[in-house]
Amino acid sequence: MPLPRRLLYSVFGGLLTVLLTAAPAAAQITTNTALPVTDDRGRLRVQSKVLRSTGSGPADRDVVAYAFPVVGAYGLTSEWAVFGVLPILDKNLDATVPQGPRKGERVERGPTGIGDARLFARYTVWARDRAGQTQRLAPLAGVEMPTGPDDATDELGRLPPPLQLGSGSWDPFAGLVFTWQTLRWQVDVSPVYQANTESNNFEFGDEARLDVASKYRLWTNEGDGGLGFLYGNLETNLIWQGKNEIQGQDDPDSGGTTWLLAPGLQYVTRQFVVEGAVQLPALQDRNGTALEREFIATLSLRINL
Repeated sequence: MPLPRRLLYSVFGGLLTVLLTAAPAAAQITTNTALPVTDDRGRLRVQSKVLRSTGSGPADRDVVAYAFPVVGAYGLTSEWAVFGVLPILDKNLDATVPQGPRKGERVERGPTGIGDARLFARYTVWARDRAGQTQRLAPLAGVEMPTGPDDATDELGRLPPPLQLGSGSWDPFAGLVFTWQTLRWQVDVSPVYQANTESNNFEFGDEARLDVASKYRLWTNEGDGGLGFLYGNLETNLIWQGKNEIQGQDDPDSGGTTWLLAPGLQYVTRQFVVEGAVQLPALQDRNGTALEREFIATLSLRINL
């Protein structure tokens, strides 16, 4: 049963993120990190995002999506960690009907509910710890599972696959993450490739991405309440998507390349972390009338217990 949209909007309002963790973490805002998860301990992260995309063509599409992923992490050993992601999604398409009896009418479409879950493992193959810094390299691999419904309909019929909450397919992915952290700065680099498979005569194009993130300590607060650190973040995401296939034929109005830049800030204390970032397109080379990204906004509050 879909979740009430009014409830979701109240949660998404302000782009609030809460992170509950057993120990302080030094994760970036939009990029994977190779820093370890404490042995036999877990972390729970709940993050919200707002995404807006637009498309040209007769439909004049405007898509706003609210994502509320719940992320769990568990450290099996000092090298092995497993992760699970289950998103709550609210997708909204505002478009002009291009044909039929309602041609030219502006309509709103979109479902709300659980999306496709992701499960993956990360193994640290190399680590070097020195005074005041650490370097780590960790491959990761997993699968995106069809936990979200892919057959939602409305008065206009079945929703198009990109608007569905789930894909209906099992999609493996693999990648690598390298982290170099010092007392003043941190850099993370993570390439990941996802091979999407077919379901219901539709197949999303494969996706390759390269995420690079850096942060630098700008200010130290030595107040009575304990130390606090303000970091400036600059993260970037280069994403290539292959063309979708419909009944074995390429969709010319899908796929392409997007390069996002994300300036952000983090305020870190022993008890909590407040952080925010906005991903903005620096370059977009999309195929045909494929949707173009306008922005992705994230604001987070992480509480360390």
